[in-house]
Amino acid sequence: MELRGRSVELAALDGLLATARGGGSAGLVLLGEAGVGKTSLLSYAVTTAAGFRVSQVAAAEPESELPFADLHALCRPMLKHLDRLPPPQRDALATVFGTAAPASAPNLFLVGLATLSLFAESAARKPLLCVVDDAQWLDQASAQVLAFVTRRLQAESVVMLFAAREPVREFDGLPARTVEGLDDFDSRALLNTVVRWPLDERVRDAILAEARGNPLALLELPLAGAPGTLAGGFGLPAALPLAGRLEESFLARSRSLSAGARRLLLIAAADPVGDSALMWRAARRLGIARDAADEVRTAGLLTIGATVRFRHTLVRSAVYRAAPDADRRAAHHALARVTDERADPDRRAWHLAQAADAPDESVAAALVASAGRARYRGGLAAAAAFLERAAALTADPALRADRELAAARALHHSGALDRAAATLRRAATRPAGDRRTALIGLLRGQMAFSARRPHTGPEDATALLLDTARRLAPWNAALARETYLDAFASAMLVGRLATGPGLAEVARAALGAPCPQEPARPQDLLLDGLARHFTGDHERDVPLLRRAVSAFRDPRLPPESTIRWGFPVRHAANVLWDDDAWHGLSERHAGVARELGALAVLPVALNQRIAVHLHAGEMRDAAALVDEAREVAEVLGVQRPGYGEAAVAAWCGPAGEASKLIADSTELAEALGEGVGVTWFQYLAAVLHNGSGRFRPALVAAERAVAYTGELGFASWALPELVEAAAALGDRNRAAEAVSRLERIVAPGGSDWGLGVVARSRALIANGNEADRLFREAVDRLGRCRASAMRARTRLVYGEWLRRAERDAEARAELRAAYESLSRMGAEGFAARARDELLVSGEVVRPQDRPMSTELTPQELRIARRARDGRSNAEIGAELFLSARTVEWHIRRILAKLGITSRRGLPGALPEAALEA
Repeated sequence: MELRGRSVELAALDGLLATARGGGSAGLVLLGEAGVGKTSLLSYAVTTAAGFRVSQVAAAEPESELPFADLHALCRPMLKHLDRLPPPQRDALATVFGTAAPASAPNLFLVGLATLSLFAESAARKPLLCVVDDAQWLDQASAQVLAFVTRRLQAESVVMLFAAREPVREFDGLPARTVEGLDDFDSRALLNTVVRWPLDERVRDAILAEARGNPLALLELPLAGAPGTLAGGFGLPAALPLAGRLEESFLARSRSLSAGARRLLLIAAADPVGDSALMWRAARRLGIARDAADEVRTAGLLTIGATVRFRHTLVRSAVYRAAPDADRRAAHHALARVTDERADPDRRAWHLAQAADAPDESVAAALVASAGRARYRGGLAAAAAFLERAAALTADPALRADRELAAARALHHSGALDRAAATLRRAATRPAGDRRTALIGLLRGQMAFSARRPHTGPEDATALLLDTARRLAPWNAALARETYLDAFASAMLVGRLATGPGLAEVARAALGAPCPQEPARPQDLLLDGLARHFTGDHERDVPLLRRAVSAFRDPRLPPESTIRWGFPVRHAANVLWDDDAWHGLSERHAGVARELGALAVLPVALNQRIAVHLHAGEMRDAAALVDEAREVAEVLGVQRPGYGEAAVAAWCGPAGEASKLIADSTELAEALGEGVGVTWFQYLAAVLHNGSGRFRPALVAAERAVAYTGELGFASWALPELVEAAAALGDRNRAAEAVSRLERIVAPGGSDWGLGVVARSRALIANGNEADRLFREAVDRLGRCRASAMRARTRLVYGEWLRRAERDAEARAELRAAYESLSRMGAEGFAARARDELLVSGEVVRPQDRPMSTELTPQELRIARRARDGRSNAEIGAELFLSARTVEWHIRRILAKLGITSRRGLPGALPEAALEA
């Protein structure tokens, strides 16, 4: 295939195919305007992919609301390999493709993993090339899965090629190349292939200028008029944009066709499945003769074989948009009548909806049923589209409002916040009712919370949720209490940046909410405990919070409760300074989020796991989760503050990069209205500066972190940082004040973590035997819990105190233990501080042997640990969202790096730190 002016693009495609032939994988998104040649480049790849299995699909605008439609079309040639997948993956694909009755909605990550495994199985004998044209019209679910798969490809011998007119949000971060127009030389050469008659140079220049190097324009615009009109300088409607001119060119051809041929084109445009048998059944209902096909073929607009293909996607859009409304409705009605209601009820309902010109309850009910099926298949965007159209076809105002509310809720959960807000506003204009008004307020509050602008103006999430809880109380006390808990979560998030109700206001309002049932639900215990805590009732809050934390750790708890209230219940564990509960709750939250595919909350859960790992001194595990959190954010296409990334940087350095990351993340947290994030980053800045011995900026950062007394959790963690910095600077009064505040916060919980931190802080401002006793108590208590990082730091400050007390032998023992622990953890700043103290004490410090695990990447370390524990490749892949083939590829690399020949050698080859993780 010869393509003019595309040598660079062709070389890139050749390189991708060569990568797959060599056992690797690759992906590329081609971007460019309609007609610029993206489809021709895809065709080149297909033509030259000798020895490849090839699967290709062209997305179409009318299909963009049907969940997983494009993914199903792309996977259809590979479904013979479905039985090779693990049962959960096989069932997930069968559910979303509508070939199995759903037991529950499969999560998006499981569908993505199943697709990745299916592609890997298909590529087991031959490399696989997957081609998606017009990717801007992919349905959202298919786009998310295909983006997920492309990011996870490693050793599967798969090439993913996409072409789109504009960037696709789900593909952000994927390798992309913009296809530009041809240069003047190639443009003239291409124009000469279609204009074979004499042409005035001024007219030729005008055509070239209008086409701007667009190959389709160069091929099609000259054919829009006769040579005579072209020579006269006419036939180029300059008022239209280029895409419009091309569509007009195609329409000019269609106008010369008979009425039957034009109706056949419209039927084909109205149903993008491309099933020629379906098209002909609909054509017969409209009385269209078979010879109409000859006309559209001769005009070069449509090719009809086993499938139906348009000359270009602009032909489809031009024909469909130019048709009179009545003709479009007739085409959809005919297609609905010939679509099997049992085999494809959703597509039939969609065609009936497009055919309707007035409210029709039977069609609306069918769309509602389709929405339910779409939701079970994981297609929230499709469910929303069905519900929106159902509402438009509903005559009864109250029922219409209920359907609009349901559509807004589905849009919100799918991430389409602007459309959700517009739909909710429409629902709010319908006849009012107490129940609906309350539910509208609840969704408005949840949307404001999700939008991460909870403190801005009239859409203050906490205020909305608080008001809604009061409205709900008279007719649904249980839902009202849950809404108060949502208000707590919002108030915790906004923290110091609140301009409306804060934690104290929510607590006072929640105290008056009666508990409707006994025994109390976990969320009721949590609500009552938080309400007591933030109104200062510390005699009653601790027992309630302990019961709540214990209830949320119960494995029988519905996963939805873990997802919805994971944030406030972890806050309760931190209030109690219970790091065992914190570990268990965060582990469950992340696991459930992965299992359910709750992408919106998974990054939050992963960031909590990162903090837990850092607390335990497991810095490399934390770093591995940073990569996963970043990948999830890319799938979502959202920008979030670097909570986990900044935390790892603060502990592990380098200091310059960490400072910039903390500063940038603080700025973004402020812009998003996340006051708790501002506190977190100020706490991290204090950790970073204390680690490097820069106590003045550490003190400033810690004071900023603890300044807002309404916040606990991270603000409380900053108090020991403040004590350490102030004590080092000789400011005993400021340190003593912080110790007193810390004691009041920690005392009710009575945990070893909290009391160990208090003992450490008191030791820093004590003298003589009292300081020595407190340091020893702190080391002992922190050794009984998960606070390994703080224990190592305590041995560091104890060693520093011993050295100043001229107890050099004891000092060296503590400093050496601190240095070894902190170095092994990867806490570079604190380790360097311990090394410097050792050198001052007169000890020769040898560089610590780097643990063998540092030769492995974070991903390899995660795989090695799971393989060591006996998990299969498929099981490891399911946990880490990799194909079994990629896991096996990594295992081979891991064994080679560790110098062993089989998995049986992993327990002995991995270092002790890895064995304990």
